[in-house]
Amino acid sequence: MKTILLLAVGLFLTISIDAQEKRSILFYNVENLFDTINDPNINDEEFLPESKNNWNTSKYNEKLNHINQVIEEVENPLIIGLCEIENTQVIRDIINKSSKLKGKYGIVHYDSPDERGIDVGLMYDSITLKVIESGYLRYSLPDTAYSKTRDILWVKFKKGKTSFYALVNHWPSRRSGEKESEINRVIAATAAKTFIDSILTKDKNAKIVFMGDLNDHPQDKAPQMIYSILTQMIYKTSGEFGGTHNFKNEWDVLDHIAVSSGFLNPKKGIKIVPNSGKILSPAFLITTYKGEKVPFRTYAKNYLGGYSDHLPVKIEVVF
Repeated sequence: MKTILLLAVGLFLTISIDAQEKRSILFYNVENLFDTINDPNINDEEFLPESKNNWNTSKYNEKLNHINQVIEEVENPLIIGLCEIENTQVIRDIINKSSKLKGKYGIVHYDSPDERGIDVGLMYDSITLKVIESGYLRYSLPDTAYSKTRDILWVKFKKGKTSFYALVNHWPSRRSGEKESEINRVIAATAAKTFIDSILTKDKNAKIVFMGDLNDHPQDKAPQMIYSILTQMIYKTSGEFGGTHNFKNEWDVLDHIAVSSGFLNPKKGIKIVPNSGKILSPAFLITTYKGEKVPFRTYAKNYLGGYSDHLPVKIEVVF
């Protein structure tokens, strides 16, 4: 009788675990997803049919198909954060190119003041999630040639009685030098941290997921400002190459995901799976350059027909 009871309990626990719905939150820097139409309000001339890149409909469609190939690796993601996208239409084109996304995914996007016109955006499973609020955080940089930059996108979602926040980031680049440009990323981190602090002050158990290309490594000053209040989910050990980006034959993490403690250890509702952070690197995303494994990008002086100079990252959630 005791043996039968133990078997019954074990079977119940197995069924309960299997009954949990597991989904993914994905972030991907898609590298210069521009349409082929000239926008006079931004500097998009590099990606037009008459440009030196000869960016045309055929190449654009191939890029869209590549992005969808990456998304399909994740299987039915709950949220997809994107950066280096030109406008709402290119996100809509990603969705319309995929039978698995079309009619099922919504979009949140705002135009930012970046001079090249690249923004962040977000796709979400609109059957499962409802958008309660959304907006953007705009911050000012010191007076430099690149003073206009990408906003930080934020969205408040609801599923049933549970709500949570998602933030999508693309912090200022290292173009003028790592140390010289660090202040710009500290300013971005301050804007994000202030917003997150305001949420946690009202509710210490608030569920928050923060994602983005921070143009900094986890140990750097600006990301550490975020990791002082959120839990890091992506590490060098989260992938087989030791990072999401390769610079001068060295891999490191530029693409981050972090979550609040209320999302890791909630009293109820949606929960982040601990230690589920992963850098995705299916074979089609990797190529060899000068004997080194590197991300297979779209352009590198010439058109390569690849995917991106960054690898995507993801975490898992359960309901």
